[in-house]
Amino acid sequence: MKITRIDLGHEIFANCYLLVDEKTGESAIVDPAYFNDEIADAFDEAGMGELKYILLTHGHFDHIFGVHGLKEATGAQVVIHKDDADFLLDPEKSLAKNNFPEHQLPVEADIILNDGDELFLGEEKITVVSTPGHTMGSVCYIIDNDRVIVSGDTLFCMTAGRTDLYGGNEEMMIDSLKKLIALEGDYRVLPGHNRETTLDRERTRNWYIRRMVK
Repeated sequence: MKITRIDLGHEIFANCYLLVDEKTGESAIVDPAYFNDEIADAFDEAGMGELKYILLTHGHFDHIFGVHGLKEATGAQVVIHKDDADFLLDPEKSLAKNNFPEHQLPVEADIILNDGDELFLGEEKITVVSTPGHTMGSVCYIIDNDRVIVSGDTLFCMTAGRTDLYGGNEEMMIDSLKKLIALEGDYRVLPGHNRETTLDRERTRNWYIRRMVK
């Protein structure tokens, strides 16, 4: 799997990732916080074929503003956990209402996720792991063959997602982090904000995990 981080040009936006199966050209984009020229340029550089999925780690505005435009332009299927699906239609739940309400255009989900669901780009499997805590419908996407976790706002480098926003729950966050660190072996971790890390590094150095989990 070829994975490219797309720079959307503003620090408020979440990290956006383009996933491309190099055998078939089938691709997915994770958390398109904005639909702009940078995304179009990334598509061209990747030499991709069909954009199959728009994968959302959760429904906050800084992860979803680009969904409507991308769906209109490509016809890709919008994928989100069942507990955050209504964020795509409700700027109060997505937190857009008090930030940039004019940027959220409503869009319906095409695929509603549950824990353990599997998606495929070509023969590359992506496993859905439900990780509530930041929101009730937060998920991580595990790219099995490449041992990559796209962790959204659940696990960050040296910390974890906040739990004081709508749908947040600290006890659930702790349980979700326990689920991740219990995975066997090391993984590359691509978070929703800040720089990438590894699961082994976070097992030993992450202050939230050290203080609240172990």
